[in-house]
Amino acid sequence: MEKKFKVGIIGATGMVGQRFSLILDKHPWFDVVCLAASPRSAGKTYKEAAGSKWKLADPMPKSMEDMVIMNAEEDVEKIASMVDFVFCAVDMKKDEIRALEEKYAKAECPVVSNNSAHRHTDDVPMVIPEINPDHIEIIASQRKRLGTKRGFIAVKSNCSLQSYVPALAPLHTKYKVTKALACTYQAISGAGRTFETWPEILDNVIPYIGGEEEKSEQEPMKIWGHIEGDKIVDATEPAITAQCLRVPVSDGHTAAVFVSFEKKPTKEEILQAWKEFAGVPQEMQLPSAPKQFLNYFEENDRPQAKLDRNLEGGMAVSIGRLREDTQYDYKFVCLSHNTLRGAAGGAVLLAELLAAKGYFD
Repeated sequence: MEKKFKVGIIGATGMVGQRFSLILDKHPWFDVVCLAASPRSAGKTYKEAAGSKWKLADPMPKSMEDMVIMNAEEDVEKIASMVDFVFCAVDMKKDEIRALEEKYAKAECPVVSNNSAHRHTDDVPMVIPEINPDHIEIIASQRKRLGTKRGFIAVKSNCSLQSYVPALAPLHTKYKVTKALACTYQAISGAGRTFETWPEILDNVIPYIGGEEEKSEQEPMKIWGHIEGDKIVDATEPAITAQCLRVPVSDGHTAAVFVSFEKKPTKEEILQAWKEFAGVPQEMQLPSAPKQFLNYFEENDRPQAKLDRNLEGGMAVSIGRLREDTQYDYKFVCLSHNTLRGAAGGAVLLAELLAAKGYFD
């Protein structure tokens, strides 16, 4: 792509915002020209606002250290005039996020959001680019509702879905999954924490994450849904049940998945489906798209968060331990990097798809 798009990060000081800054630094298509956050950070440089709260192993990009943070809530019109679109990862109440994102969209500034506030808005596409890229077509209906020409909102799904839903997707397409059980073991970065800021997690497992199980069960239905008129209609199957635990791992969400099919495939057929699976991002060779999206390991102790979460820059999904089950047809384990594949990286890949399809022009 010859054109470089001017980009803003709304919520730049939080963990996901920090991850956005690292991914977008030197991105071939996107140039960060604006950072915004809460009023308490506004007016400070990025280094002043986030330096002492920097949570990632890699240092803050030098190119952004001296950028002055703008007020995400009050400077909407000014920010919209500076950028082609924004990424949004703010820490606010859901109704406040909905209002803020619509404010940007109505200012003719497209929003690619990491937040959950609009995931169930009927005409807002929630996209895993390898699985349901066609859902971005609903943006035309959303623009009509909002009364905009350029402005719209597109969102990515919950981080926990980014491991098991991609693993189920090619199997559901070929063999029709009827039911699935997913037990997720989620890293502390999913809560915006590190071991330094959350020492209580050491030597501990927390068997409940508020709202996570509902997201894990409901959001796949929208992803597997279809556009009907001016809204996305949820799928009614497969039936998914989930249990979500927080574990003392820095990054990487693991899932133990149990799955049944309308017509049970062989193990070899499942492995072949995973091996062959590629989506629009791979076909279009988008900058963040992993070449091998689903990676299978035969070893009994794989995947492991420490070993496998960074495959293909953290944008691939690792799968292992596929075997038959007595209550379901099969069971397996899968893993994705939650702040790369799941959060910021997933949103960047979605933005690349939107850019390639002309939605920021």
